[in-house]
Amino acid sequence: MYTQALNTAETDDRGLEDAVKAAQFQARIDAEERIEPNDWMPAAYRKTLTRQISQHAHSEIVGMLPEGNWITRAPSLRRKAALLAKVQDECGHGLYLYAAAETLGTSREELVDAMLAGKAKYSSIFNYPTLTWADIGTIGWLVDGAAIMNQIPLCRCSYGPYARAMIRVCKEESFHQRQGYEIMLTLCRGSDEQKAMAQDALNRWWWPVLMMFGPPDATSQHSDTSTKWKIKRFSNDELRQKFVDATVPQAQYLGLEIPDRGMTQDAEGHWCYSEIDWTEFKQVLAGNGPCNRDRMAARRKSHDEGAWVREAAAAYAAKRAQRQTAQAAE
Repeated sequence: MYTQALNTAETDDRGLEDAVKAAQFQARIDAEERIEPNDWMPAAYRKTLTRQISQHAHSEIVGMLPEGNWITRAPSLRRKAALLAKVQDECGHGLYLYAAAETLGTSREELVDAMLAGKAKYSSIFNYPTLTWADIGTIGWLVDGAAIMNQIPLCRCSYGPYARAMIRVCKEESFHQRQGYEIMLTLCRGSDEQKAMAQDALNRWWWPVLMMFGPPDATSQHSDTSTKWKIKRFSNDELRQKFVDATVPQAQYLGLEIPDRGMTQDAEGHWCYSEIDWTEFKQVLAGNGPCNRDRMAARRKSHDEGAWVREAAAAYAAKRAQRQTAQAAE
């Protein structure tokens, strides 16, 4: 009886201690303080961040694939060099983000294995094909434009390593967005066939891009908690509306038509879009999009073919550590 009572008291004490820590943690969040890796944080905060940052990293890496297959088919040397630089940037973004996720206690190997096993998600937008050169322009203009809308608030995320990584990512994404818009502008000022190609790409990408911001606020599973912890600063619907309001005038300047016959502008100047087909979104997330299987097959193939590089790097690191140990012993 005495032992049981003692254990109960210790459990109560731990619960009280955790409650105090949680209150202090939230007070720091409310005061706009940054949380760093060695700081105490609730397990749910760590889990939420690991999920979000790893999915972001996976999206950057998988996002190389739709554009990568156009590097050899770019219409000029200038376009080829710019696209090559962009794809290289996306790879770098993935590495920054994996490094940020590792500070939360999960190794990069575990994160990548979860994606390859289908247990971790990446952005639904990268499961659509790039059929023409105009798709490359549209990805830069719309996909990277939506990414910027999502990511600029993350520069003020409450978790320090993530916020700092996003500063450089956003600067480079801004270059990607301008690059894409310039491709679209060139096509729209070209021949009738080129402008038609640009319109066709916009028609195919518009709705999937709007889905990038995630499900409506009323059905989102993580928004409230992420907002409370200041991981997110705006809701899915708020960011989606900001993107639409910024993009419609750009399309008008290009002379392109947004593929939404029901779109209207309200008294406050906001563009009101039609209902999104969330059935398609759910199907793509479930692995049934146009390119889901191709994307995962490409990633698994690349991962397997790169095994010798990882093994060589690990062997070199082990050998170097062994030499340093021997030198220290001398």
